[in-house]
Amino acid sequence: MTIAYAKRLRGWRFILFNVVLSLGHMIVLFNVGAYIALLPHVAGDLGGVLFSFTTWGQTYFIIALALAFPIARWLSGFVGGYRLFVAAFVVYAFASYLCAVSDTLELFVPARILLGFSGGVTLYTGQSLLLKEYSDQLKMLGLGIWGLVTLMPFTISFPIGGLIADELGWRYLFYLNVPLALAIAGITGSLLAGRGFEHKPAHFDGIGFALLALILGGVQTILNQGNDVDWLDSPLLSTLLTILIVAAPCFIIWELDEAHPVFNLSLFAHRNFTIGVICLFMGFLSIQGLMSVFIVQLQVLLGYSSFLAGMAYLPMILLAVPVNLLMHKLPQGLDARLLACLNLLGFSATFFWIGLFDDPGSFDRLFWPMLLLGFFLGWFFTPLTKLTLHGLHGDKQIRAAEEAGFLRLAAGAIGITLQGVVLFRRTPFHRLDLADHFGGRQFASIDAIQGFSSRLAAAGLDKSMVNGKLMAVIKQQSTLLALNDAFLLASYLFIGLAGLVWLAYPTYQAPHPTPKQEQADIRSEEIIEDL
Repeated sequence: MTIAYAKRLRGWRFILFNVVLSLGHMIVLFNVGAYIALLPHVAGDLGGVLFSFTTWGQTYFIIALALAFPIARWLSGFVGGYRLFVAAFVVYAFASYLCAVSDTLELFVPARILLGFSGGVTLYTGQSLLLKEYSDQLKMLGLGIWGLVTLMPFTISFPIGGLIADELGWRYLFYLNVPLALAIAGITGSLLAGRGFEHKPAHFDGIGFALLALILGGVQTILNQGNDVDWLDSPLLSTLLTILIVAAPCFIIWELDEAHPVFNLSLFAHRNFTIGVICLFMGFLSIQGLMSVFIVQLQVLLGYSSFLAGMAYLPMILLAVPVNLLMHKLPQGLDARLLACLNLLGFSATFFWIGLFDDPGSFDRLFWPMLLLGFFLGWFFTPLTKLTLHGLHGDKQIRAAEEAGFLRLAAGAIGITLQGVVLFRRTPFHRLDLADHFGGRQFASIDAIQGFSSRLAAAGLDKSMVNGKLMAVIKQQSTLLALNDAFLLASYLFIGLAGLVWLAYPTYQAPHPTPKQEQADIRSEEIIEDL
């Protein structure tokens, strides 16, 4: 039965509704970035587990966030968007409490998965709820507000999360979620109480969803545990890989034959969609992975506090937000391939610059590359979104935006573990190389370690203390060089992506698109950014 109420919120109720939905959106996205700054604290407090184990709480959280979207699309047709939104925030509060009281990884990781799933439901339903309260003439304003609150948490979450960890303890990130999430659920439910919704029963591709969840979860599990259990020497991972080899073709065959697929593979028949998705996937894989690994190593390797490590990322916001707003005003006649190429080349140059970082004590050397990184981050999505969605219209355009964002989000989870693999593999190489080079094994005339150890011994240190100091210096420098390798590899990758965009069709558009088409374009872009 369809029940419709055309009356929109007005006055203070309309303002309060905007504030509450924006706050809810920011809380979910804030928890994506803030957790990264907490990793050293979480590892020490959950039984002293390895740092690689605590990344599970982030990678599985992101995968659950992505998998929530197809479920939310289906459930909103049965119970209504605002009911689903309210229920999801109640679950979000409960999951946050479980995260806060967890004493073991076995409880913490499932709680993070539940937190990610409920958060993903709110991301999907929030934008639709907001736009319904705006008239057609003001929908562009609503989209602008939504776009602003989408970008803000990504840049400020690192320093604020670090401040919470240093001053209050990492558990308070989740304790603070509980009253905020319950308040958002209560206020939203009160403002929209009695609202009807258009009942849209739809077929749900349960088998396709199960296969998709199995593939994403399996790939992420192999990447999460590979370094710690020696990859395919582990019976668990080798069995899981066999299952994935069988599940992947089954998923492709099933989805191509399904009338209402959970993941529309036919979109990859469009050249621009395929190229755009590759650029979004590989680009965000590098960005998310490098930022996550770097902020952890600033704390573990270089001795920064969580707050100071987060402050290293704060310069990004100075240019990211204004550039993002400006990109929406660029002439529609510009070819997105040119903008995307310039953006990707800019990322390449910035990552190369960061890859030359070699002084642990020079915090100020991070300011300018991070400022430049924020500049390019501010217009990373706009040209690639236009490139990806070129030639698609209506519901197909929205569906393509959801799937592109879904893959982009999965890339973020994969990128965190992949960059960890790069660091894990390159560190021993540089450690051996440094020991050989400065220990006189490569050149007999160069034996810096011997001279350094002699001076330390002359200062009164015993042999064990001298060896310990030398090992600490070599470990720090070798890990720093491995981190540089990760940035340099990403730099070369972005050069390749910059060339790839020119294989897409030109994206010239009419100089004056209709307001409806302009709204659809911006909404599609923000769907990709939300995910």
